[in-house]
Amino acid sequence: MTEGTGGRSAQLKHTGLRPGWTTGACATAAATAAWTALLSGDFPDPVTITLPKGQTPSFALAVEELSDGRATAGVVKDAGDDPDVTHGALVRVTVRRLPPGSGVAFRAGPGVGTVTRPGLPLDVGEPAVNPVPRQMMREHIARVAERYGAGADAEITVSVDHGEEIARSTWNPRLGILGGLSILGTTGIVVPYSCSAWIDSIRRGVDVARAAGRTHLAGCTGSTSERTVVAEYGLPEDALLDMGDFAGAVLKYVRRHPVDRLTVCGGFAKLSKLAAGHLDLHSGRSQVDKAFLAGLARRGGAGEALAAEVAGANTGLAALQLCRAAGVPLGDLVAATARDQALAVLRGAPVAVDVICIDRAGNVVGRSTARS
Repeated sequence: MTEGTGGRSAQLKHTGLRPGWTTGACATAAATAAWTALLSGDFPDPVTITLPKGQTPSFALAVEELSDGRATAGVVKDAGDDPDVTHGALVRVTVRRLPPGSGVAFRAGPGVGTVTRPGLPLDVGEPAVNPVPRQMMREHIARVAERYGAGADAEITVSVDHGEEIARSTWNPRLGILGGLSILGTTGIVVPYSCSAWIDSIRRGVDVARAAGRTHLAGCTGSTSERTVVAEYGLPEDALLDMGDFAGAVLKYVRRHPVDRLTVCGGFAKLSKLAAGHLDLHSGRSQVDKAFLAGLARRGGAGEALAAEVAGANTGLAALQLCRAAGVPLGDLVAATARDQALAVLRGAPVAVDVICIDRAGNVVGRSTARS
């Protein structure tokens, strides 16, 4: 089978929807342009960056400001055909040089939030610039610095015009991210979702995999979970189904078109929703039920004090961390319960199911045995 006939890339092509760029990619492009101007005196326009999977998109600059000791560049976010609330937002990055040995420091400018509660992949008090965008910016700062024979020591301040207003339409305020948006993205690419188109692409993905003789498929919530199942099972690209939030679509189609084995892999919080009986895992249509997680924790040996902490946790990740510290296998319990929910949807179809829960870095934090 030729490359691209199955898996995530084929699904995206089939939808006919135009992908876009994450706020993390836009911030990286703006940081690269501003740092280049600070070291050379000229802004590259367009500015080209390298994404985690090797793509090299170019971004036009909407803002160029160079003054003594600092430079600012701005990029307008294009979310493609995705109904993203940040589509059209102006992402600005200001950089200034720091003393040798300082490394790269991140600051939240206007419109970018600050973390105020535990349970997120950033410490309390940190600007809401997620780990992968931070790493992308560090790498690009280092490359530009090497090109001009300078040290890679910089302060990066990320801002989003009207970001605080836009953030009111997101989950940030409930998560304790205050003052604006988060700078997000693990691949740099926004995958657009039309529900009907994406569900149809899932069905086509199953058809392609079965036609190729694949007997073990994996439904994955994103690129990080895809990498996990490839590492675990060595599955080829055309055995990978980018289910996104549509767990029900995968299970219902596989019920009618069975394969020997289906692995469901995704973030702990998303799969806790499946465990609780939700088949649509989108944050706008289902939420992490901390009371449900507290009940699972009790089944795993948690006392009432710990269960109360889990029920009051800020995020699913925070609940998981509380249980791991206490030796309660909440991740495995979520995986096993999600597997059982999946089997209930399959209604006796001859498919063995296992579930793998991961954290944001792709580490396995829970797994179930395969059962049919």
